[in-house]
Amino acid sequence: MLFDLRGRGRQRTVKIIYVFLAVLMGGGLIFFGIGGNTNGGLFDAFNGSSGGGGNGQDRIEKQIAAAQKTLRTNPADSAARIQLVRAYAQLATLGDNRYNSATGQYTDKGKAELRKAVTAWNAYRDRNPKATDEGARTASIMVGAFSSLGDYTGATQAQEVVAQSRKSSGAYATLAQLAYQAGLTPLGDRASKKAVQLEDPDLRKSLRTQLEQLKAQAAGAASATPTPTAG
Repeated sequence: MLFDLRGRGRQRTVKIIYVFLAVLMGGGLIFFGIGGNTNGGLFDAFNGSSGGGGNGQDRIEKQIAAAQKTLRTNPADSAARIQLVRAYAQLATLGDNRYNSATGQYTDKGKAELRKAVTAWNAYRDRNPKATDEGARTASIMVGAFSSLGDYTGATQAQEVVAQSRKSSGAYATLAQLAYQAGLTPLGDRASKKAVQLEDPDLRKSLRTQLEQLKAQAAGAASATPTPTAG
């Protein structure tokens, strides 16, 4: 049986399969724009519950009001800025009028809340905050938010924060594929190299191959996009 792990060769085979599936899943969720809203922990950050409306929405709106009140008197309060980002991102998931869980798509109203989260995130980052675990978790949320809005440059920048915090092969692999999709090829190459360096030695060749394929797919998609002409 394939998943009988008693043999060293089979252990290595299963690990390679998992890397292949992980990169493929990542490519599907982000690179091809499928379910990009959930990638990066947009829902996981809220303990697996997107709430429903009613009291849940009231609670989040109170968090937003409290954060805004704090920032009016103390604009340097990083905790309040993070709270504002997370609250707007969570509000975007509440109710069918904002997010359709069946299709995995945001409505215009949901996207409007995501844009508020983006504005709050940019204001937070503009103050050059000290790197923290909470900041990295919030950046993970914003990877999903930016991706859902089709802003892969923003998603890449948010994933840089995640990768620098987690320092894992997976985080840098995600950064590479986002960078390639955003057309930031030099950054994608650096992230790919880092991802491979951090991977287990017996999996590096497989991961390098998958990242090279993602790079090629991004280049092909870019070249296939028609160039607008003046009419």
